[in-house]
Amino acid sequence: MYKQGLYPIIGKSASAKGIFDITVLCPEAAELAQAGQFAQLLAPSFFLRRPISICGIDKQKGTLRFVFEVRGSGTEELSHLNVGDNIDLIAPLGHGFTVTDGRAVCVGGGIGVPPMVGIAAEYGDRAAVISGFRSASAVILQDDLRAAGCETILCTDDGSAGIHGFVTTALEEYLQSNKTDIIYACGPMPMLKAVASIARKHSIRCEVSLEQRMACGVGACLGCAAVLEREGREVFAHVCKDGPVFDAKEVRFDG
Repeated sequence: MYKQGLYPIIGKSASAKGIFDITVLCPEAAELAQAGQFAQLLAPSFFLRRPISICGIDKQKGTLRFVFEVRGSGTEELSHLNVGDNIDLIAPLGHGFTVTDGRAVCVGGGIGVPPMVGIAAEYGDRAAVISGFRSASAVILQDDLRAAGCETILCTDDGSAGIHGFVTTALEEYLQSNKTDIIYACGPMPMLKAVASIARKHSIRCEVSLEQRMACGVGACLGCAAVLEREGREVFAHVCKDGPVFDAKEVRFDG
């Protein structure tokens, strides 16, 4: 179930160069939302909506938070919207993360970090969040993760902040000495493939959020297919409707 309508933007900031953070007052959608789902946002004067992951959900205040990177003309137009403007959105969409009673590790790479904020908040001090960025200037959302009570492990490719190296190395090191019941991940496909491999080696359940080009967002246009393997058979799923979150064991990362 999802809601569609024009809703006011009540908060906006720039998280890093080319990355914007907006909060939208949409009580009906916020009440339905779960961590890992997304919304379809319509930029003014555009026909196609842009899929943006839900970063934060506040059911009490009735808000959804979105952190997105400008990657084209549509997201560029969205970045020009300000507090007080209305935004046309459809939310919540897709299949989100599964919340458990155990301890979690959330792994995010670049703009794959925002979806980790919502699921990490479900765990608080039972979660560690490993975030990876190109450099210190691209780092986002660390204060939010710490405010949720999570342990934060920051990695950068160039060593300008946190650990000099990849999130996969930090994940391997963390798992050596910390009990973990589930791993969540969102980021580039090579990162997700590596995280899934590590989870499999340690016999830990793993869910991954796939990034895919979408048009309709509800499974009608068939444009966001992902290859899965179920019961020994290759099947096709729609990232927008069946995902974006999938069990890592099912995903054909080279498909």
